[in-house]
Amino acid sequence: MFPLRGTVPRPRLNSRRKPPTFLCMLLLLLVPICLIGIFIHGQKISYFFRPLWDNPPVPFTSIPHYYAENVSMDHLCHLHGWSLRPQPRRIFDAIIFSHELDMLDIRWHELYPYVTKFVILESNTTFTGIPKHLFFASNHERFSFAKQKIAHDIYPGRVAVPGSNEDPFVLESKQRGSMNALLTHAGISNGDILLMSDTDEIPSPHTLKLLQWCDGIPPIMHLELRHYMYSFEFPVDYSSWRASAHVYGPRTLYRHSRQTNLIFSDAGWHCSFCFRYIEEFVFKMTAYSHADRVRRKSFLTHSRIQNIICKGDDLFDMLPEEYSFRELIKKMGSIPLSASAVHLPAYLIENAHKFKFLLPGGCLRPPDQTNL
Repeated sequence: MFPLRGTVPRPRLNSRRKPPTFLCMLLLLLVPICLIGIFIHGQKISYFFRPLWDNPPVPFTSIPHYYAENVSMDHLCHLHGWSLRPQPRRIFDAIIFSHELDMLDIRWHELYPYVTKFVILESNTTFTGIPKHLFFASNHERFSFAKQKIAHDIYPGRVAVPGSNEDPFVLESKQRGSMNALLTHAGISNGDILLMSDTDEIPSPHTLKLLQWCDGIPPIMHLELRHYMYSFEFPVDYSSWRASAHVYGPRTLYRHSRQTNLIFSDAGWHCSFCFRYIEEFVFKMTAYSHADRVRRKSFLTHSRIQNIICKGDDLFDMLPEEYSFRELIKKMGSIPLSASAVHLPAYLIENAHKFKFLLPGGCLRPPDQTNL
C-alpha cells in the first residue's frame, strides 16, 4: 500500500544516525585528559574558583598605629586615645619553636630590651609526627645573651603511626595548649602583656613600647604584620594577622587563631620560609601542618627550591588563597622583588653581613648544614 497523500511516513527505528566517529574519538581523548588534569591541578582549580564557593571572614576593625622617632610616649599614647602609665607593664613573648634559629636570633635581639620573659616550647616531633631534633636545646649557647630571661621546655610529641592519617592540626593544637602550663611556670600574672605568635612573626619594638606604656589598650588585639616570603627582598602584603597581644587574665588561653575583630595596624614583620639553607625549606615543607601541599616528591628537590626562591614563586605550585577574583588575579605569578631594606628589624641591618640571605640580592642558599 502507498501512504495517503499529504501524510509524512514515519521513520524506521533502524534509520537513526550513529554518532560520528570523530566525536567518539574526541570524547575518548578529552575525558581522560580532563580527569588527569583535575587529578594533577585539582587544587589550583579549586583555589581559582574559591570566590564562588567560599565566603570571606568578617573583616577586621583596624586600629591606626601612630609612631615617629623622638616623639614622646605620652604623646603617642594620647594619639591612640590611650593614656600614659606610671610604670611599664611586663611583657611575656611566647612561641612554639621548630627550627627557625636565624629568625629566633633576630627576634630575641630585637625584642630583648622590652621583654620580661622569652617563653619557648619545642617538641621532639613535628606536627606531622616525624621525630625531630631539639634545635633550641642543642643551640642554647647561641642565645646566652638572653639566658636570664628564657623559660624553655620540651613537649613530648607523638610519632605518627604509618597509615594512621593523624591530623597535624590536632598535634599542633595540643602543643599550643601545653604552652599555658609553661606560662604559669614562667611567672606570668594578671595585667601582664602576653604575645602569642610564631617565631617568624616579629612585633616591632615601637609596638611593644605602646603595649608597655599605654593604659586603655584593648584586652585582645591581633597584630597586622607585613608579610614577606623567603627573605625581606620579597614583600607580599599586609595579610598576616595571627599574631596577637593580650592583657593577661584568668581566661587567657594560648592560641594561634582568630580571637577578636580588632587588629593593630602595621605592627611588625612576618617572614615566611626565611631560611639560610635549602634543607631547612625541605624540613618545614614536610614538617608543618600543611605538609599535604607537597603533592609530588619533585617539590623537594634542591634545584627546584633554589630556583623558586630566587624567582619569588610558590613552593607548592599553588594559587593565592583569595576570596575575590580581583585579588586572586592581582596576586597570581611571582612576588615582585624589592630593593628596599628600610624599616626592617634594627638587629638585621646591624648584622647585615651575617644575614645577607635575608636582604636584597641574597637569594642563593647553601644546600644544608650538619645538624639538620
